[in-house]
Amino acid sequence: MLPFCGYHIGDYFQHWLAMGGKVPNPPRIFSVNWFRRDERGQFAWPGFAQNMRVLKWIVERCQERAHAVEGALGLQPEYADLDWQGLDFAADRFRRVMRVDPDRWQQELAAHDALFARLGAKKPVVLARLRERLGTKIQAAA
Repeated sequence: MLPFCGYHIGDYFQHWLAMGGKVPNPPRIFSVNWFRRDERGQFAWPGFAQNMRVLKWIVERCQERAHAVEGALGLQPEYADLDWQGLDFAADRFRRVMRVDPDRWQQELAAHDALFARLGAKKPVVLARLRERLGTKIQAAA
């Protein structure tokens, strides 16, 4: 995105951080990776037809009716929090799907560090703190 931003990306980040602070009830943000692969190179998640199981949990989280636990990447469901009716998807398989790969995340964090180095004095302090916290959580999960 850097080539398409019309001004310094540090200012761009700061703008959106400031805007986010002004929104009285900001939307919740969820992240999924339907395309994660397992150790055999197969998709770890059983397929598009099963996405509703996670989407149902997301809607229930937004309505404050679903349970979540703190993970390295934020709040996430436990196995029992999803509706598995009609699907043979064991708890150990779910743990593998939800596993945080510390090696891959170290690569991701290195990319964050490289971007932040380019920002110089315009690096938003809040992003630096969030990156540091994320790194600590990833290390603890390893």
